[in-house]
Amino acid sequence: MQAIQSQSINKIARLRKRMRQPEWRKYFGTIALGKITAIALLFAIFGIYAAFTGSAAHADDPVLKGNDIVNPINTLWVLLAAFLVFCMQVGFTMLEAGFCRSRETVNVLMECIVDTCLCGLLFWAFGFAFMFGHGNGWIGSGDGKAHTWFFLTNAPATYETTGVSFLAFWLFQFAFADTCSTITSGAMIGRTGFVGDLLYSVGVSGFIYPIVGHWAWGPDGFLAMMGSEGHFLPKLGNSFHDFAGSTVVHTIGGFIAFAGSIALGPRLGRKFKRDGGGPMLPHDLVIAATGGLILWFGWYGFNPGSTLSAMDFQGCGRVATNTTLAACSAGLMAMIVAYPQAKKWDLGFTVNGFLAGLVAITCPCYWVTPTGAVLLGAVAGGLVVAGVYLLEWLRIDDPIGAVPVHGFCGIWGTLSLGLFASGQFGVTGAFAPDNSAPLKGLFYGGGADLLKAQAIGSGIITGVTFVVALILMYAVKATGTLRVSREGELEGLDLHEHGIPAYPEFVLTASASPHGSGYPSSSAFVDHAEPVPTKVGV
Repeated sequence: MQAIQSQSINKIARLRKRMRQPEWRKYFGTIALGKITAIALLFAIFGIYAAFTGSAAHADDPVLKGNDIVNPINTLWVLLAAFLVFCMQVGFTMLEAGFCRSRETVNVLMECIVDTCLCGLLFWAFGFAFMFGHGNGWIGSGDGKAHTWFFLTNAPATYETTGVSFLAFWLFQFAFADTCSTITSGAMIGRTGFVGDLLYSVGVSGFIYPIVGHWAWGPDGFLAMMGSEGHFLPKLGNSFHDFAGSTVVHTIGGFIAFAGSIALGPRLGRKFKRDGGGPMLPHDLVIAATGGLILWFGWYGFNPGSTLSAMDFQGCGRVATNTTLAACSAGLMAMIVAYPQAKKWDLGFTVNGFLAGLVAITCPCYWVTPTGAVLLGAVAGGLVVAGVYLLEWLRIDDPIGAVPVHGFCGIWGTLSLGLFASGQFGVTGAFAPDNSAPLKGLFYGGGADLLKAQAIGSGIITGVTFVVALILMYAVKATGTLRVSREGELEGLDLHEHGIPAYPEFVLTASASPHGSGYPSSSAFVDHAEPVPTKVGV
């Protein structure tokens, strides 16, 4: 401190000494005169500009509305969340590639990449307008006005009253739509023709997902408005809620996958347990498990990002914590429930277990407490194991468990809101949450009204999606493109459809059956299409 004071005293003394010299006084005066002249000229320019343009500019100033003001913090938050959700495509691709057989790996990679490209263009052209545009309770059509948003035309600065940049919101929702399309392909790998995949993907990304999604998430969707005066079931008193998409994304994707696996039938050589066989062996569980963890990471964009507001600090933190706890409890529960049958700790079931917990918490994540997240996640972990066994008994071939994880646990997550909503939290907001009308479930003394609303919404969306998807899949099947020929499946989809194997430098043979599986080992395929059946998690 004394050193600083000493330096200041020295500088003042030096300045006084220099100002006694005529040369320094002249130099100082020149510098001061220049600065004063520059400032005076700047003010003169401003004055002239204001005199000639002030009145005209004032008359032409636009009248700003709330929807014209972009909130930069919330927009950046949504963009970051969109990037995380898009990274889930890496997770889905790795998960599917790991659980499939080696000879169809390139086909899985190609389908996931092309589905993403196709979904982006469809969602740009009309999917977003169908889902989030104004229209009626069934579809966003623009209701005769200019703001139809087809091809993203006539877009406002922000989407509705969110304060989020319109195109940032579009990007976020595109990533959701892409997730639904990718879920569908998971149950259909190993025997779906590439052209058939393109055809049904147009139906899923362009029509089924956005139109059905409008019912729950559209600004005037009939399920979103349900329970209010003048809308669907006004006496119910509760609307359908799905915070981040247990129903809108996962149940829709899961039951389209269900329809596709039924229309396709099982892969050649797939023997089910009741026939003395078991699921086919995944070719790379390292890739599959890594893909599952990448999906978990991406879910931190999926759920917290759905607040559309970085300013809802407590809400974002609560959603992220609930997402984590549900995944943890579901993964452990699936591992424990699956143990008694094989007497082994199954990796496949554990991965699908934590994914099931993530799917289940996606709907209620904003309205439940951490304790509720742990409990509903544990139920999801047991449910996914039961779902895999059910499909095995029904002789439905779902190589990665897409139907139990996304379809069955999506329904459970949606219903769980009516049970576990704590009665503390209302809706998120651009600057702060509004907890004036909180959601309260059955277990917290709120009665069964919310549970009824959730059951009605989930039932309508699930039933309609499944029926329409069956029609779509059988229509594509009628064209002869849904399933590859027997010869193509025997050759392997990688070579038959794409002309290259995923591992050209390796000689691929059937590996040994897992220890304790009860099935004999084999060093090579007797029939390349009929590998020795083995028992794994999914």
